[in-house]
Amino acid sequence: MSAETARRVLLAAPRGYCAGVDRAVIAVEQALKQYGAPVYVRHEIVHNKYVVRTLEKKGAIFVEETSEVPPGEIVIFSAHGVAPEVHREAERGKLATIDATCPLVTKVHKEAVRFAKDDYDILLIGHEGHEEVIGTSGEAPEHITLVDGPEDVPNVEVKNPEKVVWLSQTTLSVDETMETVDALKDKFPALISPPSDDICYATQNRQTAIKQVAAESDLVLVVGSKNSSNSVRLVETALAHGASAGHLVDHAGEIDEAWLDGVTTVGLSSGASVPDVLVEGVLEWLAERGYADVEVVQPVREHIEFSLPKELRRDLRSEAAQKLTG
Repeated sequence: MSAETARRVLLAAPRGYCAGVDRAVIAVEQALKQYGAPVYVRHEIVHNKYVVRTLEKKGAIFVEETSEVPPGEIVIFSAHGVAPEVHREAERGKLATIDATCPLVTKVHKEAVRFAKDDYDILLIGHEGHEEVIGTSGEAPEHITLVDGPEDVPNVEVKNPEKVVWLSQTTLSVDETMETVDALKDKFPALISPPSDDICYATQNRQTAIKQVAAESDLVLVVGSKNSSNSVRLVETALAHGASAGHLVDHAGEIDEAWLDGVTTVGLSSGASVPDVLVEGVLEWLAERGYADVEVVQPVREHIEFSLPKELRRDLRSEAAQKLTG
């Protein structure tokens, strides 16, 4: 095989865990260490099967609703955020809560509350039924209208076209969101934007990297679960920017060897809730099939970290103080 046709992997960076996911997963692990099992988690802490199964083995119990948690127990709210009513339910159920909502999602919640207070119609760009959208909508249900992509824009109606603002789910395609915003601006010229872009830095960075990778790849593989919005968007972005084929897989075992037929360059990335051990598994699988040459493509670097939820920090401080005085 000539050098020109040597098989290779273009590995996107950044990829995998973002600061919000890292914080949420560590919050569950720290709660288990600090308080002992079981610790209840409302919904998947992040949208990744491997992460959920790993935490279950350590003693986390995942539930769909707060009402499933026995009184007096600890419940952790997932990185996607919850509506105010869920906090009230936990209070009624006498539950201790740890809020692992990503700070960037919390920012969108606060924007929704502020604009609703000023009586704006809020057009929330996002996917119907996604946990993050449900949580944000719950902050101001009488003010928020969901806009699920550019094709939804003709159906949007508002009370006052002079007082309209758009917000968005944090894990969307940057390109499609701006397409939706442009369509909304055509319909509502007075539409204002949030103080800063709602799509999170990690989603944008992973999409930037996959665009660069896709331009040189015959096939793009994205490691991530099918219910992970940002992972799904990565496949769509790759296909829109030059990749001949793209597939979402939870792990190496889901790759079909037939996908490699005629493929010289494989692009590889992972969603923001994916631990790197799963990417390493895919790299090993590809190396066994002749794709041992790995080149990292890193158009941007990340340095963001978030502190643990305040409930854990408070209890950690209390624990440290007891040790000092004990």
